[in-house]
Amino acid sequence: MDENALALISSIEVVLMRNGNENYNLVLAKLGARYDCKIMDCYDHPEYLKTILHEVYKENYTSIINEIRLELGTFDTEEISDFINILLNP
Repeated sequence: MDENALALISSIEVVLMRNGNENYNLVLAKLGARYDCKIMDCYDHPEYLKTILHEVYKENYTSIINEIRLELGTFDTEEISDFINILLNP
């Protein structure tokens, strides 16, 4: 896994944990049950994460994505921007 992937996955986990362990654990459980994957696997499958985050965070979904973007800071590369755009596009 390259440094962009590590930065993104770390940022996602930090933001989700900051927003409550219950929802963080729910995201992990749903990813595992539905897609047999973990957050780190979502780097290659952002659509999995998108679906689960919509289910768990509902109306707060966009703010969670914005928090992830802020957490990334200088790691906002084209590759990461593409990932974030997948999460934000309907």
